[in-house]
Amino acid sequence: MKILQVIGKILRAFWLPIERNTVFFVGLYVLGIVSAWLTVPHTPSGKLYDNLYLELFLDLYVLCALLCLLGKRTGAILKLLLCVVFYAVAMADVYCFEKYGSSLSPSMLMLVGETDSREAGEFLSSVLQWGTLTSGVGWLLLIAVLHAAGSWLVRKNKHLPLQLLPSVKSFMGFLTLCLLVVSLISSWKNKQALWRLMTLRTVGALENKMTRHEGGEQYLPIYRLAFSIRANQLAAKQVEQLVDAADKVAVDSCSYTSPTIVLIIGESYNKHHAQLYGYYMPTTPRQLRRERSGQLVKFTDVVTTWNLTSFVFKHMFSTYVIGQEGDWCDYPLFPEVFKKAGYEVTFLTNQFLSKAKEAIYDFSGGFFLNNPQLSQAMFDHRNETTHPWDDGLLRDWDEQFSNSDSLEKPSLVIFHLLGQHMNYYSRYPRKQTHFTAADYEKHRPKMLGFRKKQLVWYDNATLYNDSIVDQICKRFEDKEAIVIYVPDHGEEIYEPGRFIICRNHSDDIDYPLAHYEYEIPFWMWCSKKYIAGHQNIFRQVRAAKNRPMMIDALPHMLMYLAGIHSKDYHSEFNILSSDYDTHRPRLLKGVIDYNTMPRDMTSKRTAGGPKQKKKETQEKSKK
Repeated sequence: MKILQVIGKILRAFWLPIERNTVFFVGLYVLGIVSAWLTVPHTPSGKLYDNLYLELFLDLYVLCALLCLLGKRTGAILKLLLCVVFYAVAMADVYCFEKYGSSLSPSMLMLVGETDSREAGEFLSSVLQWGTLTSGVGWLLLIAVLHAAGSWLVRKNKHLPLQLLPSVKSFMGFLTLCLLVVSLISSWKNKQALWRLMTLRTVGALENKMTRHEGGEQYLPIYRLAFSIRANQLAAKQVEQLVDAADKVAVDSCSYTSPTIVLIIGESYNKHHAQLYGYYMPTTPRQLRRERSGQLVKFTDVVTTWNLTSFVFKHMFSTYVIGQEGDWCDYPLFPEVFKKAGYEVTFLTNQFLSKAKEAIYDFSGGFFLNNPQLSQAMFDHRNETTHPWDDGLLRDWDEQFSNSDSLEKPSLVIFHLLGQHMNYYSRYPRKQTHFTAADYEKHRPKMLGFRKKQLVWYDNATLYNDSIVDQICKRFEDKEAIVIYVPDHGEEIYEPGRFIICRNHSDDIDYPLAHYEYEIPFWMWCSKKYIAGHQNIFRQVRAAKNRPMMIDALPHMLMYLAGIHSKDYHSEFNILSSDYDTHRPRLLKGVIDYNTMPRDMTSKRTAGGPKQKKKETQEKSKK
């Protein structure tokens, strides 16, 4: 009998946190469920978090248990504060989702930080409208009112909630214990992932975790807010380092050797899908014509640093080269050096513009480009909007910059394209479709239909990209200009013997992975005026085309082309220089030397097998 009494007492102890905080628990539980439903993305892949109900129960139970450890008055004050915070954050999350198509995110928080008093007033006036009350925010307000009413009733009537018999409390405790065990088991992995995510020390590390789907499910608005605050804290730290580095930029002299330098940065470009590099489909006919004219020189042995855009941009824009002391943000960004030297710097991007609906990937890659202080230090001119297709950047140039007096000055122009970024079918106008599935019967006869669609879309996007870079070159044909084309990384489109679409973010980089995702096209085109006036440089370009290169060293070549003399320039990193270090390790992801990798195109990790067959079947059924 005593044993049963002890067991009953233990079980009632498990019920106690909910018993003492019934209204608080129920109110926030309903708030969590409703806010989750209201922020399910309106996409085919959008769905509710599958462990929502159990994990929310676990979170609120732990919170109520902690409140039980506090005094009655202290606990009541803390509950009030928590309610204010949770409801306010949930309403902001739902409002942003319905207004801007994005729940709370690092970019959203960054935009808030850059908002002035006028913009804040306009935002509040838009919130305090009748339409807001009739939206999802209105449902949360109703829950808040009912929660407040329930709390008032409990305070006024000490018999509420109803006092239960000890046996009933023991039963409720037993149910609570069962739910706790089940919810703890089902939520453990997600809690571990969230903890690891929140304890990372760089924005890039955050992105890497999220890219590999190891960042945990931020299923509550308060979690999304915490993640956004953490990401902004880490970004702010690197911005501070970059600002310090910008203040130390010094240019001894500049000869303006190349009056006009154009850098085209592509996106997700598989070198082995370029006709220029021997691909069986005519995806780059215009570049091929320019090569045959003798003005375009393609480089044959160039690799990127990462297969993530944001990491590449940091390495590409910083004068830091992998292997040097410190981090990328301890060194000046090359547009700062050019602007300091007297170049007019223009940046036209179709991806990295601050916007509310932005994933961690774009935030990580663009935060230093969009920081007002750093942007001013780097650029004289920028575009203000992005476009569905890259020809929009051509219009931006024609309308805003082509007739500018600044073109009479030494100019650095940077075009950042969307290129062949996923989703491929969205990267070119339908009227410019050229390739069809039938065109691949000879080369890929056994390729599954849904995979062949991706291949067709990708090659059409590559052909469209060929037209864009050709048009950029045309705009500088009558100038003394040199144009450099480089994408951020490669891409996989169900290559022969492989079952990968987009990119594989594994740390285990074998040669097939490096071949498709790290080897990239790289070429330099010179106008006739440029070749006539700079025959020595053109000879250097042609002589360097087979040298090994990694694109973290790109700024040093650019500074050489400009004739910039600065402590930030190192000739051993300039591929055109006689001092160039051809034996420098080319570390992929900073750890694996591409130079020493065995050139074996077989891979156990990507070969077929039972697990891969199962994956293929699932993939096909989804289609």
